[in-house]
Amino acid sequence: MLRLALYQPDIPQNTGTMLRLAACLEAAVEIIEPAGFDVSDRHLRRSGLDYLDHVAITRHRSWAAFSHWRREAGIRLVLATTAGAVPYTEFVFAPGDCVLMGRESAGVPEVVHEAADARVVVPIRPGLRSLNVAVCAAMILGEAIRQTAGSSTPSAGMSPA
Repeated sequence: MLRLALYQPDIPQNTGTMLRLAACLEAAVEIIEPAGFDVSDRHLRRSGLDYLDHVAITRHRSWAAFSHWRREAGIRLVLATTAGAVPYTEFVFAPGDCVLMGRESAGVPEVVHEAADARVVVPIRPGLRSLNVAVCAAMILGEAIRQTAGSSTPSAGMSPA
């Protein structure tokens, strides 16, 4: 199963969107705290609506706790970053990868960059700063699923072409 990790998310609406994305695409979610808002079940339910019952969410109390868990589990960490060297469409994803999204306000610190096994970027038009974190997560997770055939619902909810 692919994983989507959220590093200290700041904006509950973006977090809710990414939780809904993960539920629909059958990806687990790792929330690395502290967040910029209360990530209690009650608050997540408000932003994630009824999709939270359909996604596996693990909360990690810190970057160190997440890093320890990831190393023990042998999970490859793929960081989405504007400083990435490899366009996400050229990167070769593997089943079980964990795609890490940074904070909306500040990305991730250098220690997180250094810990990543790979860094990917969504290329955008020169002169513009970045895409919304949830949009970026959808693009990268969608590509990872396409490459790994990670979804067991290939065309649910879509009409044939």
